[in-house]
Amino acid sequence: MPLVKGSSKKAISSNIKKEMAAGKPQKQAIAIAMSVAGKSKSKGGKPKASEGALNKTW
Repeated sequence: MPLVKGSSKKAISSNIKKEMAAGKPQKQAIAIAMSVAGKSKSKGGKPKASEGALNKTW
């Protein structure tokens, strides 16, 4: 079963369902679907100390 190419929510959802039906765990199915869609999970959190230092005015 080939996966749907595209980055719409409908395409990603369809790909997740196909991967889970093939026996993949949910997290892995999501990762595969997002990879096919060309999207990556955003990394949250605080900026690095070096990044914060660039924005300070002394």
